[in-house]
Amino acid sequence: MGSASSAYRVIYLDVDGRVQKVVFSRFCSPCDIKELFCLALGLPRNTTITLLDGTGAMVSIDPTMPHNSERSPYRVVPVTGGQLADKEELFQNVLSQVAEQFSRAFKINELKTEVTNRLAMLEKRVELEGLKVVEIEKCRSDIKKLREEMASRNNSSFLDENRKLTPRRDVPSYPKYMLSRQTVDALRKPAFDVWLWESNEYHLSQETVEALRKPVFDVWQWEHNEMLSCLEHMYHDLGLVKDFNINPITLKRWLLCIHDNYRNNPFHNFRHCFCVTQMMYSMIYLCNLQEKFTQVDILILMTAAVCHDLDHPGYNNTYQINARTELAVRYNDISPLENHHCAVAFQIFSQPDCNIFSNFDPEAFKQIRQGTITLILATDMARHGEILDSFKQKVDSFDFTNEEHVTCLKMVLIKCCDISNEVRPMEVAEPWVDCLLEEYFMQSDREKSEGLPVAPFMDREKVTKPTAQIGFIKFVLIPMFETVMKLFPQIEEVMVQPLRESRDRYEELKQIDDAMNEVQKKKSENLTMGGKKK
Repeated sequence: MGSASSAYRVIYLDVDGRVQKVVFSRFCSPCDIKELFCLALGLPRNTTITLLDGTGAMVSIDPTMPHNSERSPYRVVPVTGGQLADKEELFQNVLSQVAEQFSRAFKINELKTEVTNRLAMLEKRVELEGLKVVEIEKCRSDIKKLREEMASRNNSSFLDENRKLTPRRDVPSYPKYMLSRQTVDALRKPAFDVWLWESNEYHLSQETVEALRKPVFDVWQWEHNEMLSCLEHMYHDLGLVKDFNINPITLKRWLLCIHDNYRNNPFHNFRHCFCVTQMMYSMIYLCNLQEKFTQVDILILMTAAVCHDLDHPGYNNTYQINARTELAVRYNDISPLENHHCAVAFQIFSQPDCNIFSNFDPEAFKQIRQGTITLILATDMARHGEILDSFKQKVDSFDFTNEEHVTCLKMVLIKCCDISNEVRPMEVAEPWVDCLLEEYFMQSDREKSEGLPVAPFMDREKVTKPTAQIGFIKFVLIPMFETVMKLFPQIEEVMVQPLRESRDRYEELKQIDDAMNEVQKKKSENLTMGGKKK
C-alpha cells in the first residue's frame, strides 16, 4: 500500500511508430483512462477507441489492464461510426448517466465532495503525466467548465479551495419517528418545547432504534432536539431509568442542561458529545457488555460519555498550561480541561431538577461519582500511553470479576469512543476532520499572536488532512482498537477494518500530494536553472 507502484499503473502505447509512456492512478475510472489515451494520440477526448496487443487481441481499458513494456506497446485504433454499438444501446447508456446525475443532484453535499476530490486528482494527474502545453490548457478549460457547471447547480462557489467540507444535513432513508396525530400537531411548537413536551405517543421508529445501535450511525442527519431524544432513548433502552428509578422528567431536564453547557466550538460541541455517547451505546450492544458489566458500570460508561467534554473552551490542555489560564492555575497544570469537565458535570448534578441520581443512597452516589470522574480524566490524551500499556498487561488474562481490570477496560472504552470518528463511514468521518482542523487552526493562530509554542500538527501552514490523520490512525487508533479486539473479536469487521481502510485512503492521498510537490519542486528548479543560463 505504501509503495508508488501500487498507486500508479504504467502503460506503453504505439503512437505513429514511437512509444508513448502513460502513467495513471489505479483509482482512475475506465473513462478517465480512455480520455488519457486519446490525449496521448492527439485524438478528441470523446473518440471511441480499441486497444490491441502485439497479437491483435483486444485489451480491456481499465485500471486492472495487463502491464506491457516499451518493446511490446499497445496499439490504439479509433473506432469508425460503422463499428459503434447500436444506437438504442448508446441512448440507454446516456439515459442511465443522466438518471445517475439527477440522483446525485438531490445529494448536493456528497456531490460537492466527490467533484472537489475528482477535480483535484485530475489537476494533479495532468501535471504528473507531463502532457503537452496545448493538452494541459485543454484539460484546464474542461475543468473550468465543469467547475462553473457544478457551481451553478447550487448557485455558490463551493469548490473554493479555502472552504472546508460542509457536513451533510440530509435525512436518513428511514422514518425517524412513529408519530400520533396529537404529536404531529405539537410539532408546530419550537423544537426544544416539543422535546420537553413529548408524551408516550412520541417514539423513535424501529429503524432509528436499530440504527442507533450501530457504529455506522450518521450523526449529521439529526438536529439537536432529535439528538436529545436519542440520548433519552438510550437511557431507557439500557434499562437504566427503570433499574435506578430515575425520574423521566429529571432525565429530560438533565440532558437539556447538558446541551446548554456545551459551547458552540467547531469540534468540541454537543454533536461531538452525542457522537461519543452513541458510539459507547453501540459498543455496549456490539460487545454484549450488559452480560459482563453491572448496570452501575453501564450507567457510569454512558454518563461519563455524555459529560466528558462539558464547557470545553476550544483550546487544549497545552494552550491552557502555556498561557497560564485560570483553569491551568486552578488544577496545577494536571489535566486542567478534564478536571473542569468533571466539575461542571457535578455542578449540574447538584441542581435538584437535574439530579438523575437523587434516589441513590450516599454510598452508591459516591461510587457513581468516582467512576465517572475516573473515566472523564482518562480522556486526557497525555495519559494515552500509560492507560493503554496498563490494559495490554491485563488483556491476555483479563478477569471480569477483578475490579481493577474492569476499571481499566472502562477507561479504554471511553478513550475508543472519544476518538472513534474514523470508525464511521468516510462521508460521516471526513467532515469531523475539517471541524477538528478548524479548531486546531483557531488555537495555533492565537498561539502565534500571543508568542506561545505552536504544535506542527495544528499549524495551518504545515498540516494537511492526510498528514494530520495517517500518524494518528496508524499509531494511536489501530493499536488501541486491535488491543480491545483481543477481548472482543467481534469489533474487527465493523470497527478495526474501517480504520485500516481509512489509513490506506489517507496514505494514498499523501502519495499523490508528495508526487505533486516533487513535480512542482522540479519545475521550480528548472525555471531557476533556465534563468541563470540567460
